[in-house]
Amino acid sequence: MDPATATTEQMQNECEPESSSIWSWWPSWRPTSMSLLKTTESKILACIQNELWARFVTLPNQDRIWTLTLTKKAQPAPAPKTPLVMVHGFGGGVGLWIRNMDILSRSRPVYAFDLLGFGRSSRPPFPSDAAKAEEQFVESIEQWRQSVGLENMILLGHSLGGYLATSYAIQYPSRVSHLVLVDPWGFPEQPPAQTQEVRDQGTEVLKRPPLPPWVKAIATVVSLFNPLAVIRAAGPWGPGLVNRFRPDFKRKFEDLFEDDTMTQYIYHCNAQTPSGEVGFRAMAESLGWAKRPMLQRVHQLPPSMPLTMLYGARSWVDSSSGQSVVQIRNQALTKVILIDDASHHVYADQPEEFNKVVEKICNSVN
Repeated sequence: MDPATATTEQMQNECEPESSSIWSWWPSWRPTSMSLLKTTESKILACIQNELWARFVTLPNQDRIWTLTLTKKAQPAPAPKTPLVMVHGFGGGVGLWIRNMDILSRSRPVYAFDLLGFGRSSRPPFPSDAAKAEEQFVESIEQWRQSVGLENMILLGHSLGGYLATSYAIQYPSRVSHLVLVDPWGFPEQPPAQTQEVRDQGTEVLKRPPLPPWVKAIATVVSLFNPLAVIRAAGPWGPGLVNRFRPDFKRKFEDLFEDDTMTQYIYHCNAQTPSGEVGFRAMAESLGWAKRPMLQRVHQLPPSMPLTMLYGARSWVDSSSGQSVVQIRNQALTKVILIDDASHHVYADQPEEFNKVVEKICNSVN
């Protein structure tokens, strides 16, 4: 199932503890390791029924991207179809797609990878300049595509992954057959402070719910530190902190795992040396806003590129950005879909509806 097992230990050796931590001399301070992340992820991936190939894809600069490829099991080889490539959001990893990958790989190959600096992928340094950090993410995706050998793809990105997928599609439009954005982060411009305060109080006429407490808490931290520094600083209390602030992750997957598998996965993804979150912090004005809002650049997408934007009806992300994109693109092959009873993690809150919508999109592409 994992032909890259021999290289896993090398990958773990590349991920040294955070050198700036005052506890770096005490290895047991943070109860995490790449080995524990691998073990927890393996438990999640054991749910997959279709053929799974999991391996590290090495980029020209020797960074490695942890990659899953799913294909339908025990069937004659079908005519080649454009693959679906899934890009997770901030603080996530390939394991979060566990409710989606099997279903979506019924008719075409599905690829999912850990973004550079997240999950089990390499964790290189990122520049503090927003444009350069974004470019490093985007170029790693393009180098990954070249290394895997994909000519083009249906590119789906969630949250931060949606922001980066859009940037990628702008720079490499010939490689994207259909762009699918799921509750994408970083599209609108940050409003004046007074307007934002009114928004968060819920008194402005907006469909977006008030920001959840965990978002506000991290937003306070991100202004001073890396966004998830509190998880690492908590040491042995880190896993409990994730359980306390993100109990929804356990609920979203409780029919698959009765224990804390999913919150442990989130913890191990984010208790490692910060890298991708350093890049995110460089690009973020605050947790909810980008320094380089994508609404200012979305017009650079080719009018011929189909674009579908999926939003959770109960998400803290403002779906009105989707309508703004429709207007900016003059309705050129652009569709906005609101999924009822779903929050920011649409794919986990309403997996059946999400899979149905994405499968319909995929079926529109050869």
